[in-house]
Amino acid sequence: MIHLLTWLFAALFVIVVVGWYLSYTAARLDRLHVRLSGTLAALDARLVRRAEAALELANSGLLDGATSLILAVASVDSLESPDEYGEAREMAESQLTEALDASLSRHTVEALRARGAVGDEHLARIVSSCTRVQLARRFHNDAVTDVRRVRRKWAIRIFRLAGHTPLPRTIEFDDEMPEHLSREPAAG
Repeated sequence: MIHLLTWLFAALFVIVVVGWYLSYTAARLDRLHVRLSGTLAALDARLVRRAEAALELANSGLLDGATSLILAVASVDSLESPDEYGEAREMAESQLTEALDASLSRHTVEALRARGAVGDEHLARIVSSCTRVQLARRFHNDAVTDVRRVRRKWAIRIFRLAGHTPLPRTIEFDDEMPEHLSREPAAG
C-alpha cells in the first residue's frame, strides 16, 4: 500500500511539474506575441512618420520641382501601401528610402542647411524619422527571432501551445539613412 502511494505521489508530482512548465511556457509565448504586436505597431507608426516628414519636405517648396515630385510620389506610395507587411509594403518602403537618398544629395542638403531654421527643421525631422525606423525595424526583427526560437521548443510543438498562429517573419527593406544626412554639417 505504501509503495502504491509513493508511486501515486511521484506520478502526481510529475504531472504538476509538467503542467506548471506547460503553463509557464504558454504564458511566455503569449507575452512574446504581445511584444511582437507592439513592435509591429511601433514600426508602422515610425514608417508613417517618415513618409509624412518626406511628404512635408516635398511640399515645402525648398526642393526643385522634379526632386519634389519624386519624393512626393514615393511618400504617397508608402502611406497608401497595404497595412499588412509583405512584398508590396516592403517594396514601397525601400522605394521611399531610395527616393530620400536620391533627393537629398550633398548639394541639396547643403542648400537646405543654408536656408536656415526652415531647412534644418525639415532635415532634422527626416533624420529623426529615419533613425527611428531603423530602430523600430531592428526591435521588431529581434522580437520575431525570439518568438521563432521559443516556438522551436519541443513542448510548444507537441502540445500545440502556439495554436494556429502563423509563424512570424522578419521585415526586410532598405532603411538606410540618406548618406549625406548621416554626417553633421561642417562648422563654418
